[in-house]
Amino acid sequence: MMARPPLVAGNWKMNKTVAGALRLVEEMLPGLQAVGGVEKLLCPPAPALMPLSAILDGKNIGLGAQNLYWEKEGAYTGELSAAMVKEFCQYVILGHSERRAIFNESDADIQRKVQAALAAGLRPVLCVGETLEQNEAGRAAEIVSSQLRAALEGAQVDSAEALVIAYEPVWAIGTGKAATPEATNTLLRNVVRPTLAGLFGEHVATSVRVLYGGSVNAANGASFFAETEIDGALVGGASLKAQEFVGIVQAAQQK
Repeated sequence: MMARPPLVAGNWKMNKTVAGALRLVEEMLPGLQAVGGVEKLLCPPAPALMPLSAILDGKNIGLGAQNLYWEKEGAYTGELSAAMVKEFCQYVILGHSERRAIFNESDADIQRKVQAALAAGLRPVLCVGETLEQNEAGRAAEIVSSQLRAALEGAQVDSAEALVIAYEPVWAIGTGKAATPEATNTLLRNVVRPTLAGLFGEHVATSVRVLYGGSVNAANGASFFAETEIDGALVGGASLKAQEFVGIVQAAQQK
């Protein structure tokens, strides 16, 4: 199996003005740069992408957008194309449960966005995960596998570096209630990687990095990173606190 360098990504969601984003990065930058062996990724709101790209240039810290639209250009007021995102970013978060639930994004929408991102040379961080009702009904494996297949069917993923999967059980996002590391690891081993193998072959399936997201913090991060199938974290609220986010990155360094 190829080594999978850990990746810790911060999804800032709709938080921080440009001035606030600059202050937060200034505060966390020394701590992030002091940690080796971990890929770091910041995903601020769109207005902060351009100024942060200038500040992070040469700092070995990646930048990602929180969304894009699949059309190349046109009359799509308020949207960003993959080419616009690619000017400043290496990554883009797609399929987040908030996009699915609040903005009614369908599996077909997410598939089109994944295709557009890959075609532009962006690396999708594809989010999948079940709701509490689905989890309690024993449908987690079914839902996660279905979301993966729907988003990635027909995608050209020749290299594991082109794709990141983030397993985010919806019931754990922003609730303070994290899934257990053991249960997460089992689902990744028995569902996520076999589904990827069916789509792209065993080599890609064992090489793609799979993150956990859902109430990750500096205190519980190490317990997730200790599991063999968890390659890092997609961090929400804790990524808005400089020392907390640095602490999670430090925990990933031990992987």
